[in-house]
Amino acid sequence: MAAGWWRENLRELRPLLHLLLPLCVHWVAEEMTVSVLVDVTTNALCPGRKTCPQAIYINGLQQTVVGIFKMIVLPLLGQLADEHGRKPLLLLTVSTTIIPFTILAIDQSKGSVYAYYVLRTISYIISQGSIFCISVAYAADVVDDSKRPAAFSWITGLFSASHVVGNVLARFLPEDYIFEERFYSMKHAVNVVTSSSALKSISFVSFFYELGMSGISSVLLYYLKSAFGFNKNQFSEILMVVGVGSIFSQILVLPLLNPLVGEKLILCAALLASIAYGLLYGLAWASWVPYLSASFGVIYILVKPSTYAVISKASNSADQGKAQGFVAGVQSIASLLSPLAMTPLTTWFLSSNAPFDCKGFSIIFASISMVSFYISSKHGACI
Repeated sequence: MAAGWWRENLRELRPLLHLLLPLCVHWVAEEMTVSVLVDVTTNALCPGRKTCPQAIYINGLQQTVVGIFKMIVLPLLGQLADEHGRKPLLLLTVSTTIIPFTILAIDQSKGSVYAYYVLRTISYIISQGSIFCISVAYAADVVDDSKRPAAFSWITGLFSASHVVGNVLARFLPEDYIFEERFYSMKHAVNVVTSSSALKSISFVSFFYELGMSGISSVLLYYLKSAFGFNKNQFSEILMVVGVGSIFSQILVLPLLNPLVGEKLILCAALLASIAYGLLYGLAWASWVPYLSASFGVIYILVKPSTYAVISKASNSADQGKAQGFVAGVQSIASLLSPLAMTPLTTWFLSSNAPFDCKGFSIIFASISMVSFYISSKHGACI
């Protein structure tokens, strides 16, 4: 029975193989840099110091600038993918990540780090979020409606698998388009979402989810470095904990559970796990607690494929890219707002001038947003 289930799912997913393979290579290469970049940027900007406010502020500024432009760029890219094809847009978005990392590969001085941040900001505006939106829209083109949740889960599952491979490599390797007459088209995209109660609800939930999670992600590694002295090895280990578990949950658990309970119930469980994830990090009292918190990634990682499935089911085939792009644009607004609070708050509580001893207070603060989106999901997305 299990073998038959695997053969059926693999047969349905076969049209996606030529999409998934290059995406995996891209994600592995990109993930290899995540844990190493903390050390590279702090060593260049704040040599010899454990806490680096400059790096935290630049990281927050980068996220703010990216969020401002992504509000327009992500919906636009979703529309262009509907009109001109998914593959050209994927080639464009994926290829933007090459130059920034090339600079750091050549030189890791302070000037090169600043140049990296400028070019990486441009790259993020084009690629961050859009790769997933366009990939999901492509999957909706070639996979039957009943199999889309499994297909979306495979995409995100392989994303996690790529992260694991990238973090394994990071752990053991040394550290050595134009706006013309787009208004009416974009207005149609808004109408697609606002005319559907399900899409309005998932947009609301996605906003609060991204508000909290992007805030946590933007400062988490810097917080762990300052609070517990973690370096690239511990960063890679924690990221691997999330990645290994999320492979299992996305590729196996969600495809099995979705026909039984539906994507909305899975989404609610994943949202609840996100709250626990944030609170445990913020309240961490020992160096082993971040590893426990990371284990909740096995569940909260299902937010993405479940959200994609809800959006896809509520959209017709001609509007898949518009709907996915609109929700991604909503998420980018949250990404814009979160560092405005998280960056100064994190720096304050990591400094000697903190009003009380709670280095993870900013992460606890972000978890309040997580509670808000869970309450909002109970009134729409989860029922």
